[in-house]
Amino acid sequence: MDITNPDTMMIVAAIVVVALIAAAAWFAYQKKESHRLEERFGPEYGRAVDELGSRSKAEAELKTRQRRVEQLNIVPLSPQDASRFSQSWKSLQARFVDDPRAVVVEAEALVRELMQKRGYPMGDFERRAADISVDHPRVVDHYRAAQAIAARGRRGDVETEELRKAVVHYRALFSELLEVREDPQSQRKPMEARA
Repeated sequence: MDITNPDTMMIVAAIVVVALIAAAAWFAYQKKESHRLEERFGPEYGRAVDELGSRSKAEAELKTRQRRVEQLNIVPLSPQDASRFSQSWKSLQARFVDDPRAVVVEAEALVRELMQKRGYPMGDFERRAADISVDHPRVVDHYRAAQAIAARGRRGDVETEELRKAVVHYRALFSELLEVREDPQSQRKPMEARA
């Protein structure tokens, strides 16, 4: 191959240009994908980067979470179930003053029951938090904070104020998970409802 040949030089230049365009497109795609993940996961994105030590590892982990949760059958609650869970929460909050430690244990159990009812698997805590982070990234930190306080509470290492904070943290996740399925009767057209 004669590199002084004008035809050869044109081919080499074309290959270089195509390679540069492909590299630029790949970098643009990666940047767009990083931005999409950062938007979707919010603070959980930064936490994953800090925990795993690099953006690429964090992004691979977040994508794995997404794929895993997409395979789950996460469903909204029926209005009856939502009402039952809401009443249970109100009842437990009313008992906080009398027995804060027991209420934190009940709050943890109620959140787990709600997660299970919605379709989240009940593996270890880190897996539950990771699964929750896919659809509810803004409240997963509340879940982690509540769990940390509850764990210290089981050892007797917390004051009442911290127990109150745990209940507040559980409440943030609980409220977010209390998604209700639309009642088919309420979706009828006004004329159908009158007939």
